[in-house]
Amino acid sequence: MADQLIPVGAHDRAADRRTDDAWLEQAWADPATRVLAVAGTRLHAPGGEVAWTSSAEAPDGLRAFLGADEHGARFAVVAPRDLADGEDWVGLRAVLGRLPDADASYVVHAVGLAEWHASTRFCPRCAAALQPAQSGHVLHCPSCGRDQFPRTDPAVIMLVTDDDDRALLGRQRVWPRGRWSTLAGFVEPGESLEDAVRREVLEESGIRVGEVTYFGSQPWPFPASLMLGFTARAVSTTIEVDGDELEDARWFSRAEALAGAADGTVVVPAGVSISRRLIVDWYGDELPGSWT
Repeated sequence: MADQLIPVGAHDRAADRRTDDAWLEQAWADPATRVLAVAGTRLHAPGGEVAWTSSAEAPDGLRAFLGADEHGARFAVVAPRDLADGEDWVGLRAVLGRLPDADASYVVHAVGLAEWHASTRFCPRCAAALQPAQSGHVLHCPSCGRDQFPRTDPAVIMLVTDDDDRALLGRQRVWPRGRWSTLAGFVEPGESLEDAVRREVLEESGIRVGEVTYFGSQPWPFPASLMLGFTARAVSTTIEVDGDELEDARWFSRAEALAGAADGTVVVPAGVSISRRLIVDWYGDELPGSWT
């Protein structure tokens, strides 16, 4: 079964507090409260480490209540994008591998909200400017009254094996030489997750899939995906890549995967990603080397 996917442990979002303005103001003023600054969608991370500050030190911006733990409340401040000039501001990918377990869920929550606010500014029904509500978790239209909620796009990601227990990995044309990963794609309207797995694998690699088994999930705010991991059993083995999504795909035995990872000719995703966990689960142990 999947383990150590980000966020490692779900935090207490205390959603009932999002509409309690008096409590939110009191929590914001508490010296124990910790605040994460996000400018546009970039994090304040001096020295490569995500920085939590007090509310008194936080920049101006939209206050989004993330939740609470035994130490107190946690907020994100979504600040204007131009604040993120300089090397102390980085994207989430740059810090994923160094996030403490206790912070990972909060940070992904904050970046997901920031991405949503950056891309959702006007009402899709009447085009009026939207106004934040419920501590950043709702965007309300003052013209037609319609509320917008954070969007999550389901995407399937799968480790396909054949009858010889080889793993199917693919590579995109834009990737550096030697980089390989599991196949993935977005779920289409009216499609089950299992059918999305079968369709994506067939479209990208020409491989037909039969049995599909759920593995685990991972939020992936790039910009708003929920990665739904599966293992799948191939019922054909002849590869015909589409040339669009994938430049190449091939079957790897465990010996081939280990030899390639050891000499650097096969570079697989980092341990923080569900793709890596799928590969490790198939291989039975960690593989040397990774990319982020």
